[in-house]
Amino acid sequence: MFANHMFGLLYHPRREWDEIRRERAGSILEVFVRNLIFLALIPPVSLFIGTTQYGWSIAGGDVVKLSTESALPMAVAFYFALLFGVAMVAYAMFWMERTFGVSASYERCLIFTIFTSTPMFLAGFIGLLPILWLDVMVVLAAVCYSVYLLYSGVPIFMDIPEERGFIFASSMLTVGLCALVGCMAVTVILWGMGVAPAFV
Repeated sequence: MFANHMFGLLYHPRREWDEIRRERAGSILEVFVRNLIFLALIPPVSLFIGTTQYGWSIAGGDVVKLSTESALPMAVAFYFALLFGVAMVAYAMFWMERTFGVSASYERCLIFTIFTSTPMFLAGFIGLLPILWLDVMVVLAAVCYSVYLLYSGVPIFMDIPEERGFIFASSMLTVGLCALVGCMAVTVILWGMGVAPAFV
């Protein structure tokens, strides 16, 4: 069912959001296990393989690889950061709903957040190809489509008018950007504490 919705959001997002809205959400554990646990593995595993087996080359220079010993803890930390980030953005959405007069469960907010971020998770496959400009282009395209899914999905999924949906979606986009900046700050702190990448 998740795969059907995922591809439906790529081809006809508005109709698919309406179908997702009508489904039963399930428990938090069901939502995590059924939808997020494996989807969040794509970027860390792909980047782990790409950085340790193939290496990166910036502007056609020498190929740089990470050691397995340094890449593995970073991949594990990245995986749990993705899970935590999605859960926190969903909680922020759940918390803000009352301001907009919407009554939805945390599980439904979590489902919406997972489906909205699915293009970015799928773009993680590009980490297998260590070509910097290609990776940046693919990730930017995925981010743009996720933002489109957010703005098109909020009014339908939350069953609110378009104007209020735009404000709600803009608020969620701000929360997502703040979460990204927070992850970058934590990364810098960890690197300063000695958990930095080791190159081969």
